[in-house]
Amino acid sequence: MTIATGVPLALDDDRLLPSDPTPRAIARRLYAEVRALPIVSPHGHTDPRWFADNDPFPDPATLLIIPDHYVFRMLYSQGVPLESLGVPRRDGGPVERDSRKIWRLFAQHWRLFRGTPTRMWFEHALHDVFGIRERIGPESADRIYDQIAACLVKPEFRPRALFERFNIEVLATTESPLDPLDHHRKMRASGWKGRVVTAYRPDPVVDPEFDGFAENVAELGTITGENTRTWSGYLKALANRRAYFAEFGATSTDHGHPTAATFDLSRPECEALLAKALAGTTTSDEAEHFRGQLLTEMARMSIDDGLVMQIHAGSFRNYNPAVFRMFGRDKGADIPTRTDYVRALKPLLDRFGNDRRLSLILFTLDETVYSRELAPLAGHYPALKIGPSWWFFDSPEGMRFYRERVTETAGFYNTVGFNDDTRAFLSIPARHDVARRMDCGFLAQLVSDHRLDEDEAQEVAVDLAYNLAKQAYKL
Repeated sequence: MTIATGVPLALDDDRLLPSDPTPRAIARRLYAEVRALPIVSPHGHTDPRWFADNDPFPDPATLLIIPDHYVFRMLYSQGVPLESLGVPRRDGGPVERDSRKIWRLFAQHWRLFRGTPTRMWFEHALHDVFGIRERIGPESADRIYDQIAACLVKPEFRPRALFERFNIEVLATTESPLDPLDHHRKMRASGWKGRVVTAYRPDPVVDPEFDGFAENVAELGTITGENTRTWSGYLKALANRRAYFAEFGATSTDHGHPTAATFDLSRPECEALLAKALAGTTTSDEAEHFRGQLLTEMARMSIDDGLVMQIHAGSFRNYNPAVFRMFGRDKGADIPTRTDYVRALKPLLDRFGNDRRLSLILFTLDETVYSRELAPLAGHYPALKIGPSWWFFDSPEGMRFYRERVTETAGFYNTVGFNDDTRAFLSIPARHDVARRMDCGFLAQLVSDHRLDEDEAQEVAVDLAYNLAKQAYKL
């Protein structure tokens, strides 16, 4: 079903491909080879409950606005209160519950997203998923809302059906070591053939500055039967949960540290830091040493159990204390910082960087380090790969800049393809489509400059869109 009564919404077949005729023709041919490939989504934050319960999504705002910090952070920056967008408060206080009002408010501010990747992703979902053929705005808001709502009650718009429609081969969610993984267990017991795996995100039990750290570590001990007040028992508990996550398909760990700092401390130093962390008396420097030591310990564990290790460094998380107090984590107030990798990673790399059993994927929010630090490191150490442009740089400009700065030193095969890293389920096909178009455009330029033959570019395009992610994440 399509409705087109307002300003038309159309997605140009050549969007994001080069404007010059010669590379555009090449890019079209390359894109034709990859556009229909299955999606491998090896790192993200979609809710496993969706696929376990397979209930209909309740309404357009709950699906597309309330969980998506890309959407509500833009509106908040223009003075729209998060409460009016239905974002839940930590204290359970009043927020807007009328989905249609939230949708109308969003549509009223749609102009704010001009030129942003959020607009591309959102319009892709409206057009390709819901068959909408008019641009969103105040005048069209109710018509579009009604069309989406009418779709969401149909069986073909339930989470599992959309998963299959999107041609997702495998999708990874991300859970804390304290999570019992009941939703993953339910999926497995259901007999559904969709492949949804978990990933091990230990931040709540390895970061002394994480809310409730001591209580979290105590719970970790209860879950595993280990004495987490001792260094050896604490490490055994972390390893125990890694093994548990692997039982539910985990092939990776994920570490969202403020920096990439690593350390190789003595046993007495580690024991002293753990005691201070549990007592809540660490200084900021000591907390940094504790987190950094745990990255080194996690690398050692990865060699033992084969889990791929990801470091998502460089975000000053929860930068706005008022938003954090009222609404909690992951509410659009995480800000990129300058990040050192060469000195920060040296203790870990001195121990494990030459070990081919370790697979360590580095992400950054500091684009200045692509050619200066990350590409030279990944272009040398067998253990290292460079993650794709991430978060604020998951955009056409960010992807182009990434390829231009990384390829000459690290090549294509010290990178890991693309991952969408999203909570917004319906944006997954759009994000992968943007990445495939941008990579085909980049490769087409290399071919038109006679730096690459087209048959080679075709092979690389398929690798970037599909093969590298499967290989890097052992999927």
